[in-house]
Amino acid sequence: MLAKQGIVSDADAEAITKGLREILQEIEDGSFVWRPELEDIHMNVESRLHEKIGDAAGRLHTARSRNDQIALDVRMFVKDAVGEVLSAIHDLRTSLIVQAELNAEVVMPGYTHVQRAQPVLFAHHMLAYFEMLGRDSDRFQQTYERADVLPLGSGALAGLPYPIDREFVAQELGFSQISRNSMDAVADRDFLLDFQSASSICMMHLSRMAEEFVLWSSDEFAFIRLSEEYTTGSSIMPQKRNPDFAELARGKTGRVFGSLMALLTLMKGLPLTYNRDMQEDKEGFFDTFDTLLATLTIFADMIAKMHIVPERMREAAQGSYVLATDIADYLVDRGMPFREAHGVVARLSRHAVERGVQFEELTLDEYRSFSTLFDEEVLAISVDSSVAARDVPGGTAFDRVNQAVADAKTQLVSERGGSK
Repeated sequence: MLAKQGIVSDADAEAITKGLREILQEIEDGSFVWRPELEDIHMNVESRLHEKIGDAAGRLHTARSRNDQIALDVRMFVKDAVGEVLSAIHDLRTSLIVQAELNAEVVMPGYTHVQRAQPVLFAHHMLAYFEMLGRDSDRFQQTYERADVLPLGSGALAGLPYPIDREFVAQELGFSQISRNSMDAVADRDFLLDFQSASSICMMHLSRMAEEFVLWSSDEFAFIRLSEEYTTGSSIMPQKRNPDFAELARGKTGRVFGSLMALLTLMKGLPLTYNRDMQEDKEGFFDTFDTLLATLTIFADMIAKMHIVPERMREAAQGSYVLATDIADYLVDRGMPFREAHGVVARLSRHAVERGVQFEELTLDEYRSFSTLFDEEVLAISVDSSVAARDVPGGTAFDRVNQAVADAKTQLVSERGGSK
């Protein structure tokens, strides 16, 4: 661009670019000698370039500052990072849909307050995480868009006294737009906060998933068995397989949260424009990126290899009082106000608990002792009928969930075709 605009000669531009390519190769093959006394990577590169091409290297820094250069570099890294994260989220969502489709008829208890609440399909549960990760994908797409702004050309803070062509540079570097204010361009780290925030929310979702896998793989639940490559043994108890990968993901979530809070705290007191404090924006960001990408990648494979125990899930759904709401709805269908029906079934539930039996073990006479609206049809209420009854958009009915899985597969194909 400098040569195109007549700011440097074509010969100098050619020598500089040739020298920079050679330096890049030296860095990549490990032969580049780093000199701490030169302060930073920028001066190390310029010094080495001078050794290679002489005085022309002094024109390398024409029309730029380290302030707008580092803002550019970080934005470019964020854009690449977002692309990798979106791909990893896509793979994880694919694993969820594969499990949902393979286990489309599996009924399990849904929970509120970690108490069995109502029967749901296991596929419906997997689709809940599919939706969460879809919102994560949206947030990272928005992060990409906000990072996709070229700051180069802002100089140290005030712009440049050269006839530069910023739009040309933006096109060459793959940016869709240029920054509108030079002071904001060099001082802005909102795009990093966007990445840290999106990562924190995504890790929160993964942590919730991890917690369920930890519970579900325990003997008390026994809903799933995790692949041995994602569990570890005990150093003293030979019978144990611990869900360490899920637990580590749960633990690393706090680490990602910490990086977000560190960056917020770093930026909150900085006057415009650039301040050296902002050097600290990168370590937490790089760590967050590495942590999130590794966790997403591991979860995609861990879920793909997870063994579901359908009979245990159904047993847990049937061996509880999750049909209470269906019995109340049964009374509502026969004209009783819901609040009254709620009270009737609450008393019926206490009766069953005191007797130590499930609803399906109650006789019709016992039902009718609580309300004469009960007839033989109440005896047909089951976890399957309960699931089938939730035939509303977003509900857990078999046909609704099958359609949701089909829609999810279509969405995944579309996203893969249009990914960044």
